[in-house]
This record gives sequence, C-alpha cells and structure tokens, in this order.
Amino acid sequence: MTDYAAARVAMVDNQVRPSDVTSYPIIDAMLSVPREAYAPGPLREVAYAGEHLPLGPNRVILDPRTFAKMLEASDVGPDDLVLDLGCGLGYSTAVLARLAAAVIAVESDADMARAARAALEDHEVDNAEVIEGPMAQGAADHAPYNVIFVQGGVEELPQPLLDQLREGGRLVAIRMNGAYGRCEVFTRTAGVVSSFRVFDAAAPVLDGFEKAAVFEF
Repeated sequence: MTDYAAARVAMVDNQVRPSDVTSYPIIDAMLSVPREAYAPGPLREVAYAGEHLPLGPNRVILDPRTFAKMLEASDVGPDDLVLDLGCGLGYSTAVLARLAAAVIAVESDADMARAARAALEDHEVDNAEVIEGPMAQGAADHAPYNVIFVQGGVEELPQPLLDQLREGGRLVAIRMNGAYGRCEVFTRTAGVVSSFRVFDAAAPVLDGFEKAAVFEF
C-alpha cells in the first residue's frame, strides 16, 4: 500500500526543491495537498512521479517540477484573485487556493468539472469555485485577476484572457512551438502586455489555445 504522505515529502525533496523553488508557501501547499486525491483512480499510485499525469486528449496534470516552477513565477500572494484555466480534477486549484485569497477555476470537460467540485468539497477547499465552460474564454464575470494560470500548453493566447488580467497582473503559461516549449510570464503594465521567458517546459496544447490557421494561395 502506497504511503502517500511519504510520497509527497519525496516529491518536494527530490523534484521541487532541487528545481530552485524556495518559496515556503509553495512548498507548504505542495506538502499539504494530497495530489493522489485529484488524480484518476488508476493513476493514484503514480501520482507523485516526475511526469505529467494524463487526463484525456491534450489534457494532463502538470508534473510537480513544472507546476512548482510556474507557481513561483506567478508570485501568487494571499490577497490575490486567481483564474485557473484547465483545472482538470482540481489539483492545481487546491494548491492555488492555499496561496491566494480566492480561485476561479474553469474546466471545459463536464465530467472533470463535476469531479473537481466534489474533490474540493471533500477536502474543504472553500475559497475556490469551479465553472464549466470554454477555457479560452476565461471567466469575465469575476475579472480582473491578479494571476491567470494556464494548466497546459498554448500556441496563442486569446485576447479575452489578456483583457481579464488586472493592471500589474501576471499570466503564466507554457508557450509551445511544435514539440518544444517554454514557460512565459505575461504582465500588464500601463495597459500594455509583454512577456518574458522563465524556463523550458512542454505540455499538450489546450483546446482553444491553438495558433490560428494561415491560408496560403
């Protein structure tokens, strides 16, 4: 029988800390949230492995190293409102909820949205809400957000998401170019959005975040 508590400690000690993630709140959150409880049943035994956990076509739970480094890059604070796009079964939302004032999660898959709500309720995460809908549209009713977190790869960022970013806010995503990608942080300053690279990473491109097709004649 798997000792999940020991697996969480090993995940942090062997995957998170060696990746230069030094923020105590992030480490504490990842030690506290039971990753296995938000993984598909057949994958719970490998929930703490150092790789993405598949949820379905083009959908994963990001591997612990990548997720932790994205968390550090997002600089979530205790007063922040966070938009979590593609929350899957709720793991990312549960972690973010320990760092932020509140989290609005958007999930396009109805079954995963229901499972995420149930898991968050079971673990008494009371400062997060899961909305079923297109991830690329965000949740404008609750905007603007201090942080927008994309749980997967993007080729292009839809303008509606950038419009939901608060002045001084951060949007963190894995920008994919073919098989290669990099985590980028997009910031809004004086109404202008710019970005910078943080580290190399790769993830499947989420529906709605593909590059628009260019037709040539």
